Amino acid sequence: MSNHVRWMSAAAVAVMGFGLFACSSMPKVTRVEVNEQIDVSGNWNDTDSRFVSEEMVKDSLARAWVDDFRDKKRERPRVIVGTVLNKSHEHINTETFVKDLERELTNSGRVKFVAAKDQRDEIREERADQAKNAEASTVKAMGHEYGADFMLKGQINTIFDEAGKTALKYYQVELEMIDMLTNEKVWIGQKKLKKVVERRGAKW
Repeated sequence: MSNHVRWMSAAAVAVMGFGLFACSSMPKVTRVEVNEQIDVSGNWNDTDSRFVSEEMVKDSLARAWVDDFRDKKRERPRVIVGTVLNKSHEHINTETFVKDLERELTNSGRVKFVAAKDQRDEIREERADQAKNAEASTVKAMGHEYGADFMLKGQINTIFDEAGKTALKYYQVELEMIDMLTNEKVWIGQKKLKKVVERRGAKW
């Protein structure tokens, strides 16, 4: 067999080997329902965020502060979500949790929801632009915003305990509804989650 033929054979084997390696390293992707509960790492995930926001908003809106305000003012209270701090031992995207809270509050029909600070700033810029460039009859004037009556704030805490290949992850979510005029706390809510995670690898 000539050197040229040997070289061609070796190259063909190398290409085939690379192809097999590439195929074996391709990830397997399975599409699932968005609301399906899936725990991969045992960390805080979308299911936890959705479940906690639904339960805590439901509890908050069932308390006396909503009806007390409506009886006094003859309208629904306006609410805004402030900062939710992540004081846990793991990375948690609190923005998605805040959005879940906003959705539950808005869709409940029990309260009116006020845009967040960054959204208000963007809308104000648009109004300023309208004042300069839009048809006068379509311009939305400044000074007609509604202020929030209450702010929802909170934090997410965790306790992590492990022995051998088993770990316990304990999440405690604290939320408070605060009267914007008086700083009174009209509702304090707490939700707890516990997860037992079995380790496969050598480390967590």
